[in-house]
Amino acid sequence: MSKKKKFFYFLLIIFVIIQFIRPERNLGKRETENTIFVSDVVGRILQTSCFDCHSNYTNYPWYTNIQPIGWWMNHHVEEGKDELNFSEFESYSLKRKLHKLKEIKEQVEEGEMPLRSYTLQHGEAKLNSEQKRILIRWVDDTRKYLTDTIPKIPPSIK
Repeated sequence: MSKKKKFFYFLLIIFVIIQFIRPERNLGKRETENTIFVSDVVGRILQTSCFDCHSNYTNYPWYTNIQPIGWWMNHHVEEGKDELNFSEFESYSLKRKLHKLKEIKEQVEEGEMPLRSYTLQHGEAKLNSEQKRILIRWVDDTRKYLTDTIPKIPPSIK
């Protein structure tokens, strides 16, 4: 048997073995109510374009059952949840909520989110100009609501 054939069989065996080493799936409850107030329109945009990577629930395409693609996807989702997790948004401090909302606005305005690598495979997740406008307005309204509803400490107490 030639060296090329041996090497090919070795790679094939490794490929088969790694199919049994699967990452844990991100399959928590899919919800928007535990985040912050969102209209139905904003909720649909967030679910379609953001939640697969930024919530406790990911809708996995068939190809994530093939390793190492599944590992890469799992790493990507974990990074996304570490950066912003809509499912846990309510537990964030007010300062963090305001900062994350500001980042959402900046990234939507600059076209950085959703990632191009995601929208190539999920064309429906790409934001059009109207969806961007809706999200930006939602961010602005939510930031205003959060800052306006915080009890203000009178200057005499500070």
